[in-house]
Amino acid sequence: MEWFSAVASLVALGVILAFCYRYLGDYMAWTYVSEKDWRAERGFYRLIGVDSKAEQTWQSYLRAMLIFSVVGLLIVYLLQRVQHWLPYSLGMAGVPQALAFNTAASFTTNTNWQSYSPEQTLGYSVQLGGLAIQNFMSAAVGMAVAIALVRAFAGRKQATIGNFWVDVTRSTTRILLPIAIIAAVVLMAGGVIQNFHAFSHLTTLAGNAQQIPGGPVASQEAIKELGTNGGGFFNANSAHPYENPSAWTSFFQIVLMLCIPFALPRTFGRMVGDNRQGYAILTAMAIIFAASYLTLTALQLGGHGTAPQLAGGAMEGIEQRFGIVNSSLFTTTSTTTSTGAVNAMHDSYTPLGGMMPMLNMMLGEVTPGGVGTGLYGMLVDAVIAVFVAGLLVGRTPEYLGKKIGPREIKLASLYILVTPTLVLAGTALSFSIPGVRTNVADTSILNPGVHGMSEVLYAFTSGANNNGSAFGGLTANTYWMNTALGVVMILGRFVPIVLVLALAGSLAAQNKVPATAGTLPTHRPMFIGLLIGVVLIVTALTYFPVLTLGPLAEGL
Repeated sequence: MEWFSAVASLVALGVILAFCYRYLGDYMAWTYVSEKDWRAERGFYRLIGVDSKAEQTWQSYLRAMLIFSVVGLLIVYLLQRVQHWLPYSLGMAGVPQALAFNTAASFTTNTNWQSYSPEQTLGYSVQLGGLAIQNFMSAAVGMAVAIALVRAFAGRKQATIGNFWVDVTRSTTRILLPIAIIAAVVLMAGGVIQNFHAFSHLTTLAGNAQQIPGGPVASQEAIKELGTNGGGFFNANSAHPYENPSAWTSFFQIVLMLCIPFALPRTFGRMVGDNRQGYAILTAMAIIFAASYLTLTALQLGGHGTAPQLAGGAMEGIEQRFGIVNSSLFTTTSTTTSTGAVNAMHDSYTPLGGMMPMLNMMLGEVTPGGVGTGLYGMLVDAVIAVFVAGLLVGRTPEYLGKKIGPREIKLASLYILVTPTLVLAGTALSFSIPGVRTNVADTSILNPGVHGMSEVLYAFTSGANNNGSAFGGLTANTYWMNTALGVVMILGRFVPIVLVLALAGSLAAQNKVPATAGTLPTHRPMFIGLLIGVVLIVTALTYFPVLTLGPLAEGL
């Protein structure tokens, strides 16, 4: 029965996402190629002094993106520090410096890692004016960068890749905001709360005092999932009944997380003038996603031990209203995208089951990845795949008519190396610096030994990949973890973007070369298999040694 439910859930999800792929993908393509600005958009451009018709080089595009992101980071940091002076602070003090930096870096980079308990740390002004707004802005930045790279593949001998301010504005006003409003209404209908009530003080049946929090949750929950952000309004995130009341709201949130990332390949296909290219990228994403979900479900349903067998599976850390199947689908979704939302505690999964969300992030979150980030990450993998294929047949590799030369492959290779370097370096430093090691071992790690190793490895994997989910057993609100993870999140977000935009500039400057008999067709099963192989092999070669020290050692 459980397996029937698992397969049925996957099929139902596939049908819904197929609809999104066609219609949302086409709509997004129209959004980015349309030459007409909306009236409200024109007013915003005049306000900030931007000519919406002016194209930008990749360097100008990058500068605009960095300025936009730095300003957002500073605003979120400042709002936290002066929280006690703001309305609806609920009597909460300003957030300490290290934690405020970590949170600002987290939400600006679309990571939404939370080293704090939100309902006990942040008032409504910071939740709405800082975090919820950054949920929109950081998601829009990811979409803008992806579209810039797509334009580079589609263009011919041009020095520009679009206009950052136009791309980020349209991503927000035409895509994210309308869908988020509809999603928030649906969530409210499903029981997610939306109010400005402070804490309600109640007496339980046992005579104990209890505080029940309120808050504008549905509006933040909608963009949290749609923008693949993941930061919860409550500490329990999407396991909290005020954020995720029932099985159907949980499934709806899964759809929200996946709809844009799985629709963007269609946008890519339309913009480059070949829908088959979109189908190829989509197929590679979908195959790995389905394999990951079914593997995690099998590991959880087959949990060893007396308690899991009596419960029908490994139910520790899983909400009864969701069960193993829904929780496995939610976990796979949130870690194959960059969402990081959780409706179950990954720390309580079986050892090998807990490894699966970690692996999903280590793949680079390209299956389907975050909004925008998944598409440009998979396109970088495609560049590497055609380069490998070119070596095999002894000719210059090409992708969509663009030659992949030394400059392009260097940029793609550096992109692939950034995240593993941050993950492995952060984990190693946490255990190698004497003073830090003592703090991590005595304060941060809940379960010592190989599981504690997994907790720290998971944290840096989550931070470097801008995911934001946590194993659940790690105390991260320390000076080292707040600072180290904050730096890792910033580098893990913006260094890859620099490389992607540099790659876009290099590709845009090229003219398209005609296909020949030696050109590898990039829409056929052979290329799809090669692309999947590149994604899996690069991850295996990079992370297998460290996985043997954590989840593999514990599970085997």
